[in-house]
Amino acid sequence: MKAKKSFGQHFLINEPLSEKIANSLKMESGIGKNVLEIGPGKGVLTKYLIEQDINLKVCEADKDMVSYLETNYPALRDNIIYLDFLKLNMKKVFDGQPFYLIGNYPYNISSQILFKMVKHKELIPEMVGMFQKEVSDRVIAPPGSKTYGVISVLIQAYYTGENVVKVSPGSFNPPPKVMSSVIRLTRKENTDLGCDESLFRQIVKAGFNQRRKMLRNTLKPFINNTELADNPIFKQRPESLSVEEFVDITKMIEAIQNED
Repeated sequence: MKAKKSFGQHFLINEPLSEKIANSLKMESGIGKNVLEIGPGKGVLTKYLIEQDINLKVCEADKDMVSYLETNYPALRDNIIYLDFLKLNMKKVFDGQPFYLIGNYPYNISSQILFKMVKHKELIPEMVGMFQKEVSDRVIAPPGSKTYGVISVLIQAYYTGENVVKVSPGSFNPPPKVMSSVIRLTRKENTDLGCDESLFRQIVKAGFNQRRKMLRNTLKPFINNTELADNPIFKQRPESLSVEEFVDITKMIEAIQNED
């Protein structure tokens, strides 16, 4: 059973690490024990998840891996979703009930998985996942760091992130060319930003599009008000601003747009 590049597969072969990851969901939100594993592959996490007192389903896009799982984990057979996760109807997975996400995510769609999680944040209180370290570093980067960017702000607006464990290439077969990292994202108690969230996303992306420039330059399409543009916050560069400050900027611009 060889890894397929088209699915971004790298099989985790470090058993102690696999067990650690499988046990990394805290599940403290009080929403029950529904868990969805993405990209189970040959079941390196699945075999430890099955042992837990949870309601487990797995989502796998590779038909060969689905056959492997059906053969080696017969108890899981009715809970295998043969589908690309990005095409999955999240509200139907557990009949509209919330659930936790876990997985050694395919690196080629890892960012898309994160953004789909955010889109369905009301269903997902917590996520544990393996990413390229470069991606995980960006997701949990604090303001002011070189890796802080669009994905940092858009994820941290709704989730609090933390490192679980760093993973070397030798823990996989075939070994990837990069370091990997497992992170945990826990949904914030209040995910209502109090602003137009579509406008918020547009402003964050526009701000970081030219991250070395001050916001009063990069946000010109949104700011026609001279007095507003002279506000000290618009004289800063995007990497220095917190999520809350981006929300404040959105509210300011939204107020001006509503006046117009």
